[in-house]
Amino acid sequence: MPNNEVILRFNNVSFEYGKKKILDEATFSVRRGAKLTLMGQNGAGKSTMFQMITGNLTVEEGDIIIEKDLTMGIAKQVIPRAQMDWTVLEFFEDAFAPKKIYDIEPRIKKVLDVVNLSAPLDRALKTFSGGQQARLLLAQAIITDPDVLLLDEPTNNLDKEGIAHLTQFIIDSPKTCIVISHDAEFLNSFTQGVIYLDVFTHKIEQYVGNYLDVVEEIKARLERERMKSARIEKDIQHRKDQANFFAQKGGHMRDVARKMWEKIDELQEEIPDARQEDRTIRSFAIPCQEDLSGRILELTSVSVVKNHKATAKKINITLKKNERLHLIGPNGIGKTTLLEALATGKAKGETLEPGIRIGYYRQDFSTLDFNETVWDTLARAMREGDHERLRSCAAGFLIDAELLKQKVGALSEGQKGLVAFAKLSLEAPGLLILDEPTNHINFRHIPVIAQALDRYQGAMILVSHVPDFVKQIKIDYTLDLGAL
Repeated sequence: MPNNEVILRFNNVSFEYGKKKILDEATFSVRRGAKLTLMGQNGAGKSTMFQMITGNLTVEEGDIIIEKDLTMGIAKQVIPRAQMDWTVLEFFEDAFAPKKIYDIEPRIKKVLDVVNLSAPLDRALKTFSGGQQARLLLAQAIITDPDVLLLDEPTNNLDKEGIAHLTQFIIDSPKTCIVISHDAEFLNSFTQGVIYLDVFTHKIEQYVGNYLDVVEEIKARLERERMKSARIEKDIQHRKDQANFFAQKGGHMRDVARKMWEKIDELQEEIPDARQEDRTIRSFAIPCQEDLSGRILELTSVSVVKNHKATAKKINITLKKNERLHLIGPNGIGKTTLLEALATGKAKGETLEPGIRIGYYRQDFSTLDFNETVWDTLARAMREGDHERLRSCAAGFLIDAELLKQKVGALSEGQKGLVAFAKLSLEAPGLLILDEPTNHINFRHIPVIAQALDRYQGAMILVSHVPDFVKQIKIDYTLDLGAL
């Protein structure tokens, strides 16, 4: 349990990232030992706040007051692309840089045991699966034994065992933890309070309680504000009708009307600002490639990785139109490697019918060009250059005119995910390959995405460790690589 000692405080902090406002006079505090969730919509600036806490970004107004000698470890959402060629050893040495640590190898072994991962020190980071990379990110954050852990979407790509292991680690740890995640069940297992960043007002609100109770409290408050607005607006309209009536009477009635208009102005100021935090993406469809018939994909063998060694295994799976394969297995077994090989035509034992278009949602978004604008990304995905269709599609995924102008690399991970789905809906593929499509995505959007996938009429291969998501989609075949 947290004690009463405040170790971190934001005091009237205002901050803009580029031309985008993130915080407006934000004030909150964190007590030693607290387990907190940092909550807000995709793109609100949660990851940016972590960079402010660690000192990588400097605030413009206000103060961030941190206890003297307080140490921090941050587990980012993804390993930076520039580090993908690093070895495991180089990755952990960087956590201590510029300091040289002479007993680094036993420290790495100890911290890898904590995250339940086996990893040769000379192995390149890019050769690990997404789930294994998530464990490496957590291990790098804790290897320096920091006072505060900042965990940014730590459950992304983790299998069920990995999430359970991480959950117990957070519960048992005496450290102060601030976590960004869209996994409600995971958050509710340890959260003692919520720091809520409003994407529209850029204000911070702080709540005490478990995650699900706070979510309900926020929903109830928004509903109270909506009802208050409705009552005031109804009162204003009634007074306007009366004021207009009296103004037409002339004489003394005009003075009455004037006073009524003054009261109306006062009431206008009492209307709460419209809150749209619960905005969800619109219902959408991923059109299927036309003229599909018969067999689309045949798989006769797959490569399974165990103890860092790949072995070919014989299988017999054929996918036709409107048939779906759920690919399962523990982290590191070879799921992502198989999907990438299928998407690039390099899989052994694969037969893809000629002319089939593939729509590939990759967990690291490397199918997107990070140096390209969102507009250009979506325009290239369209088979016909209809600008109005592009704008309408983008708006359905909460991608406004400003986001369309931005480079993909400047977006939050959640926004990149929405761009990837918008791209798929414009491509009309015959085979859909989806690798952890709920990663980074706001939980409010997930039922809408599941509905779109369930209605998709082409062939589909899905990897997901989120059972509630998979249950909403018709699955015809399940292939467990771990059982082969």
